[in-house]
Amino acid sequence: MIVAKTGNEAMAYAMKQINPDVVAAYPITPSTEIVQIFSSFVSDGVVDTEYVAVESEHSAMSACIGAAAAGARAMTATASQGLALMHEMLFIASGLRLPVVMCVASRSLSSPLNIHCDHSDTVASRDAGWIQIYSENSQEGYDSVIQAVKIAETIYLPVIVAIDGFILSHCMDRIEILEDKEVQDFIGKLKPNYTLLDVENPITVSPACLPDSYFEHKRAQAQGMNDALPVIEKVIEEFAKKFGRNYPVIEGYRTEDAEVVVIVMGSTVGTARIAVDEMRAQGKKVGMVKLRVFRPLVHQRIKEVLSKFKVIGVLDRVESVNSYVSPLTTEIRSALYDVSPKPLVPSFVYGLGGREITSEDIIEVFEQLLEMKKTNKIKDEVTYIGVR
Repeated sequence: MIVAKTGNEAMAYAMKQINPDVVAAYPITPSTEIVQIFSSFVSDGVVDTEYVAVESEHSAMSACIGAAAAGARAMTATASQGLALMHEMLFIASGLRLPVVMCVASRSLSSPLNIHCDHSDTVASRDAGWIQIYSENSQEGYDSVIQAVKIAETIYLPVIVAIDGFILSHCMDRIEILEDKEVQDFIGKLKPNYTLLDVENPITVSPACLPDSYFEHKRAQAQGMNDALPVIEKVIEEFAKKFGRNYPVIEGYRTEDAEVVVIVMGSTVGTARIAVDEMRAQGKKVGMVKLRVFRPLVHQRIKEVLSKFKVIGVLDRVESVNSYVSPLTTEIRSALYDVSPKPLVPSFVYGLGGREITSEDIIEVFEQLLEMKKTNKIKDEVTYIGVR
């Protein structure tokens, strides 16, 4: 069925169809509507969910952790400072291998105060042990939330599904939604790894680990993330086979004969497609690569897709402040470290605090990349697009 929904509405509707056991949340712009709309499903009795209105985002994640440890299917939503306030608890959810799913409407971090889109919040949590999926549009956000439940409950790791704040969260889009039964059949019944409520088989959860055992726990957790890619790709494949919508972890657009490409995450993928088409119309061999899964870093696929290009411009909607280059550039350079000949990987930072990026801006990036190809030299390690 085709409907018109904003990104927030699409995510809330996916949550309704998932019908989780527990949703604990505290509102924050621009993700407020996700849980606000979902709470109306609770009050109308169309879901069986226990909705917990807590006093902070820290408490929201704490409640989700408790619920998931008890064997419940738990979800939440947040953004920006809310995700930052959860930071302590993110590590506990992942360390306990709890399949919590969280919707994030990506937004800048203070200070100064800004409620608009960039990826500062999610990227700041990149090492918290959560799978991270970035959505190009609201349809992908809806589908990714459904996929995330199955991914989380197969590999026993928590998952963030991000849409760009306001750009997607508050803009109406054409969405093809599934039937409730289709969603339930796809995700299946939760089979928890363990439950604190199983009094016949008591276990210790999150004990104090001293130097003689902590290392082994973290190594096992890291292996879980190392093993996640095949699970993610299997769920993507199953979803595509059932519903006809395919979302690879990384994919190229008009890259077959491209000499230079940009790589990008989130809603800017659509803008980059337009820029590629305009450059192609001028006979210039450019392409775009979309990275959908940022955690785990799909370095195997990154190497397969990117190693053939001479220049790869990384478009990053976050400023790391104290790193040599932007976060995604660091990751891409690392993944391509042993590629020969080594491509040039310049860094471009754009769109902080919701500043618009246009196809003309990306065309200018392509022009710079083509010039770098001629000189075989990166002009500037970091270029800030559209800053005054």
